[in-house]
Amino acid sequence: MDTAASGALVLDRDQTRAALPPDALLAAVRTALVSISRGEASVPPRVAARSEHGLLGAMPGYVPTLGLAAKLVTVFSAVTAEGHGAHRGIVAYFDEANGRPLAVMDAETITAVRTAATATVAMRALARPGATRIAVIGTGTQARAQIDLIRAMEPAELLVGARDPGKAERLVAGLGFGSASGIEEAVRNADIVFCCTSSKEPVVERSWLADGVHLSSVGGSDGPEFDAATLRASSLFVEWPGAVSEPPPAGAWELQGSDPADACLIGSVLDGSHPGRRSAGELTVFKSTGHAALDVAAASVAYQVARERGLGFGVDL
Repeated sequence: MDTAASGALVLDRDQTRAALPPDALLAAVRTALVSISRGEASVPPRVAARSEHGLLGAMPGYVPTLGLAAKLVTVFSAVTAEGHGAHRGIVAYFDEANGRPLAVMDAETITAVRTAATATVAMRALARPGATRIAVIGTGTQARAQIDLIRAMEPAELLVGARDPGKAERLVAGLGFGSASGIEEAVRNADIVFCCTSSKEPVVERSWLADGVHLSSVGGSDGPEFDAATLRASSLFVEWPGAVSEPPPAGAWELQGSDPADACLIGSVLDGSHPGRRSAGELTVFKSTGHAALDVAAASVAYQVARERGLGFGVDL
């Protein structure tokens, strides 16, 4: 499609997902994380307008080589009748040279898939060699995105755990892997844990984690996903300094009151300026709070792939 002639490209939910192949997305997310750690990304503080039912947040960002984008997302407590999650909105991608709108795409898909990609990039950088037993905690949109990416990219033994074992069992039906009787069972049997919940209190305890486990926590917008003992026992990695220094929801609930000096930026591990894991028995934790640079990364991939594959339709903006 000639977008110069047909205007901005519009991608619906399914087209947005189809335009995010794992290899290209993981590479772009890695570039964005390194850019954050080097101070190259331009990302202002998040802003939000609040109503009595929820909020509308704005997250613009620029990443060299990836481009310029902004996410407008609503965060409401209720799940819609169609089963969609509470995070709805759009991501707009712009020409960084002249500011022309290039594409508009589904924000819920962008958020879920780029978050899963970020956690996977961190896992690859921090998990100990030979770690193959993976637990995904949660059954919602983010957990499903993480499972889809693991299945596409990682040969692994996968187990799903949830507060409601019935939901975990239904999620894995027909997928070729199992569910646990509860979260503790899933965590105790894992080398790698992806925590993808909306919990308001810890769902993972330090006593359940074996030495040498890697934990990626990407949920917990309304409260902590892991306990304070886990944080004290672990080496901590984050996307950006604000994960520690900013109050929730921009910062992480689990990291409030922590010393920012104790947190290492995952981008500095990816570019080789920090060693990351130092021993096989070390407990590593990656705490994700999301970052607009990651939306830019996903939007850049979706736009390029959609053009190559003829996805979406053009509108005059």
